[in-house]
Amino acid sequence: MPTQASARRGNTGGVPMTSKDRIAEPWGTRTPYAAGQDWPVRVDTHLAEGLSPEDVDRWVQTASILHSNGDALDIAVKDGRIAGVRGRAVDRVNHGRLGPKDLYGWQANASPDRLTKPLVRENGQLVETDWDTAMDRVVARTQELMAEQGPSAIGFYTTGQLFAEEYYTLGLIAHGGLGTNHVDGNTRLCTATAAAALKESFACDGQPGSYTDIDHADVIALYGHNMAETQTVLWTRILDRLAGQDPPQIVCVDPRPTPVARHATVHLAPRPGTNVALMNGLLHELIAHDRVDHDYISAHAVGYAELEKRVQEYTPEAVSTICDVPAEQIREAARIIGGAQRLLSTVLQGFYQSNQATAAAVQVNNIHIVRGMLGAPGRGILQMNGQPTAQNTRECGGDGDLPGFRNWSNEEHVKDLARVWNIEPFQIPHYSPPTHVMQMMRYVEDGSIRLLWVSGTNPAVSLPELARIRSILEQDRLFLVVQDIFLSETARLADVVLPAATWGEKTGTFTNVDRTVHLSEKAVDPPGEAKPDLDIFIDYARRLDLRDKDGNPLVTWDDAESAFEGWKECTAGRPCDYTGMSYEKLRGGSGIQWPCNEEHPDGTERIYVDGAFWSDPAYCESYGRDLVTGAPLEPAEYKALNPSGKAVIKAAEYLPPHEVPSEQFPLQLITGRTLYHFHTRTKTARAPQLQEAAPEVWVEVSPAEAAAQGVSEGDLVRVTTPRGSVQAQARITGIRPGVVFLPFHFGYWDTPGGHEPDATGRAANELTITDWDAASKQPIFKTAAARLERLGAGPGAAPAPTTTASAPETDTGRPTRGDATAAVDENVHATTEGER
Repeated sequence: MPTQASARRGNTGGVPMTSKDRIAEPWGTRTPYAAGQDWPVRVDTHLAEGLSPEDVDRWVQTASILHSNGDALDIAVKDGRIAGVRGRAVDRVNHGRLGPKDLYGWQANASPDRLTKPLVRENGQLVETDWDTAMDRVVARTQELMAEQGPSAIGFYTTGQLFAEEYYTLGLIAHGGLGTNHVDGNTRLCTATAAAALKESFACDGQPGSYTDIDHADVIALYGHNMAETQTVLWTRILDRLAGQDPPQIVCVDPRPTPVARHATVHLAPRPGTNVALMNGLLHELIAHDRVDHDYISAHAVGYAELEKRVQEYTPEAVSTICDVPAEQIREAARIIGGAQRLLSTVLQGFYQSNQATAAAVQVNNIHIVRGMLGAPGRGILQMNGQPTAQNTRECGGDGDLPGFRNWSNEEHVKDLARVWNIEPFQIPHYSPPTHVMQMMRYVEDGSIRLLWVSGTNPAVSLPELARIRSILEQDRLFLVVQDIFLSETARLADVVLPAATWGEKTGTFTNVDRTVHLSEKAVDPPGEAKPDLDIFIDYARRLDLRDKDGNPLVTWDDAESAFEGWKECTAGRPCDYTGMSYEKLRGGSGIQWPCNEEHPDGTERIYVDGAFWSDPAYCESYGRDLVTGAPLEPAEYKALNPSGKAVIKAAEYLPPHEVPSEQFPLQLITGRTLYHFHTRTKTARAPQLQEAAPEVWVEVSPAEAAAQGVSEGDLVRVTTPRGSVQAQARITGIRPGVVFLPFHFGYWDTPGGHEPDATGRAANELTITDWDAASKQPIFKTAAARLERLGAGPGAAPAPTTTASAPETDTGRPTRGDATAAVDENVHATTEGER
């Protein structure tokens, strides 16, 4: 069966289709290619059991909603229901490939426990009701609080999985209509440091790199980024480069033996919380051996002298003592990075959720600035996102930023946004920085925020120190609104629950980390009375009768496409310019990278070419912050520092984590993801193949720690921090000594549809600390002090996957594999003219 792309463009001459168990082989068949060549096309297809492509009624264009890569795919529709997916061969991001969550996660849409009617709390219980009753309660409480206290009583906490049109509408309502400063997304947990690091170095959000840099790079450095599990298709692209001629060298920084580490030329496994020291050590070596582009720095950067002075003391020997990494490994990594002609760097949660998050990520940017590795093929930075639409929260004002990368501290930017929204500038709160979610929780805790609207996220599992978070969300004085597709742990605590439509059941756009915008079309109707998030937000605005300064409705659109047109107007002339896009232009072909406008009608692959930054004081999104205190720079300070709008090199001193190991808690706990689940499993636990691959929480320990505690593979152990305990089976891996790992996906309910808490404790965030990075405000999930105790023998090997970073040191006899329903068709195409 030809793909949509081949049907439009002619047969691509594919080889016979093969079938793979993509639980056992997550990255699929290799298609080797050499530096400078196009990545070959491989179309992955998975349909409901017994269904063939010929049986499909229609295919509907979309992209992945279960990770941040932005894989383009088509939804198979049969008898009005989603019946499978296939990759889009024509798309620039994945060239037809899909990862396990893409391939199997669609099954969650049809789960029988979907929310289908609004719920309200009556006599302590949630009961079904109609939309008018539910929305009347929300609106009435909003109006009461606005009259009594004002907008400071109201907060919005959203997700990284809605569409751009929905974030922009929410941002307009919250900032322009109600005037609250309390707006954030759960992207604060995964991507806030990406944005902060880019703002510090380039004074604006927006990724300098492109996924196609993998096709050209001779060195790829991954800092705290287990790409093999978090962006499986992007890792597949690297695997295909490694299998071809002229493979790149890989530098991996990670305390765990990830698949990335196994393919690395050099694997640095630092002590958690010491990333700034390690980065300073690498920069010390680059400068000491003059691996520096002095002409580029002179023309395009400020701050080099301070960096040169700062890193002098971070010799490999000094850094080795701090990080517990051999000095020669540091030198070797620096030699590889310093010798690169085309260097690509990627960063993710190992840096973002750890001590000195922004400072560490900024040092990655510094390497590229001092080496002049920006704006050309293979020379890029990807400060990665953790969620599929995390970029949109930042662009559209869904996480507290002003829409269009406007600067909160620039009065002219506020006036310009007020012009777009046709309101007075004073109505847009800009008297202080936006309120991040951890501060919002403190405001709820002290009774200042009294209505909290949570959409598409599950803070009762995903935020740090869960005992505290549950006590906050359970307060009687808090009016909690939850908008979701399942009755999550958070929804069970709500006063009103609004049933939402999800991916495949509504239309909208979303943008991935390399600025590629995709259109996702509605394929099927949502169940029962569930509504698209956009419709819910518009209904809220209309019921509140929010108006602009001329007395017209504040929200002027009534569907996704008209909302997109409104969003385009907001982006005109800004870095994330969408004005050259349209739904029609996004249909049928590939995703398009912003900026896309009259000057760049087909999009822009790389930004910051020839040192052209968006950092001019009058134009930039941010004046930056102090990396230690988080204090924002004043406009005059930034103008004095960078009057000509260059890149900013910011040095940082290493400071120890706030919580360090002790005699009582001698270990360090880190948390993270596994390939087979997404966030708190509200969707992936309802996909049988994914749930079977990782059915229960586990704890990873090193052989040294296991021996010290008398722990064998599969034994039941308890991990304890000053905040709580979790019991799980032990998986003995090659993780660095002194560190234990817990996946954070597992909540405190036995099953997604369960009704009783698990008294033994399963959620990793029972253990994590209430602490955050000063600059990005991202919670620190990766430096808690902990201890490990053996409780007894377990029922067998730990329920951890054997295909990933949790692979056991010795064979357990229980390899991770799927059943017959995990079979995926892979069709490797011969690339033809026009395929890309």
